[in-house]
Amino acid sequence: MTDTRDPDIVLFGATGYTGRLVAEELLVRGEGLRWALAGRDLRKLEAVKAHLVERDPAAASLPLLVADSHDRASLDAVVRRARVICTTVGPYALHGRELVAACAESGTHYCDLTGEAPFMRQTIDRYHTTARRTGARIVHACGFDSIPSDLGALLADEAMRQRSGGLPCESVTLEVVKLRGGASGGTLASMLNLVDAARRDPEVRRILLDPYSLNPEGERQGPDGRDRLGMESTPDGYLAPFVMGAVNTRVVRRTNALSGYRYGREFRYREVSRFPRTTKGFLAAAGMSAGLAAFMGAVATPGLRTLVASVLPKPGEGPSTEERERGLFRIVVVGERRDGELARKVSVRVEANRDPGYGFTAVMLAESALCLALDPLTSEGGVLTPAVAMGLTLVNRLRDAGMVLTAD
Repeated sequence: MTDTRDPDIVLFGATGYTGRLVAEELLVRGEGLRWALAGRDLRKLEAVKAHLVERDPAAASLPLLVADSHDRASLDAVVRRARVICTTVGPYALHGRELVAACAESGTHYCDLTGEAPFMRQTIDRYHTTARRTGARIVHACGFDSIPSDLGALLADEAMRQRSGGLPCESVTLEVVKLRGGASGGTLASMLNLVDAARRDPEVRRILLDPYSLNPEGERQGPDGRDRLGMESTPDGYLAPFVMGAVNTRVVRRTNALSGYRYGREFRYREVSRFPRTTKGFLAAAGMSAGLAAFMGAVATPGLRTLVASVLPKPGEGPSTEERERGLFRIVVVGERRDGELARKVSVRVEANRDPGYGFTAVMLAESALCLALDPLTSEGGVLTPAVAMGLTLVNRLRDAGMVLTAD
């Protein structure tokens, strides 16, 4: 990619709920950045720009680019100008394929927020080879799906190697200790679309159930089985499923495969929500396990799905500013290995004091875009993961932005 591309970053989908949040973050953290807003409705783009100008008069110079996710010519016109496309336009399975294709073919870096494993599988199959040839880094899952998981596992591996003479973790478990945040209509729309696709298409169901579904062809095997859905009791407390584990685990396993099995071919990875070994903890874990199963069953049943959807946030809706500021997440990533009689354990804290799905997801996506646009990365092109594409460079950016990523 030449240095003459302008702008550095195009934010596609800037008029949506999450897109506006990412625009605010780029405005704050992108000093000296050449960037632009893109979407299909010029009037809505002008309204977002006016909102940004109220925060910083310098935003008056932001270019506005009109493009439609289903109009390839309009996408090509935008993509060929930019160093990085940062997109929040979902559901990505419905609105994202042509944009990925345009970026892969033009050598333009790309980042998004998707947690849709079948969409990721599709872009891997169709565009990984092209992106490797052109040098485009196509990076999915650059929000709460799946940066805490992917970078947490990377840091656990780094810490274990330092303490074990260069040997990796044999297993890593991500434990969600505390989580407070709201849901946006866009995310719920993506989830409902995924449920519909799984009901119609057996290949989608296979991808969702396969623990190695995002690995390269010929590398879709390992020691991990299907995701556990029930509650577990341990000496230290109770474990329940973590709703995002179904995609995060696949992303971490793809990182391992793409990095030449840095974590080892027998590496095991899982994600859970942890609760204390008290009566309250038992009830919370049982309630989360049962509630998750009931919700997924309801949205998969046509009559109940309509009822559930009627009370959920609609696309464009999400937590208020106050709700986002009250949000937080506390995660512990535990890596383990055994050398004979010696058991080694490392622990990585991953934390932030803002709503995880929107307040801090906007930070994570904005920093990913800035990293791809401005930092001297050494990764090759392809459909990559955050850890493979940006690794410790992104870790340092997120630390500077207020996220705790620390090995204890």
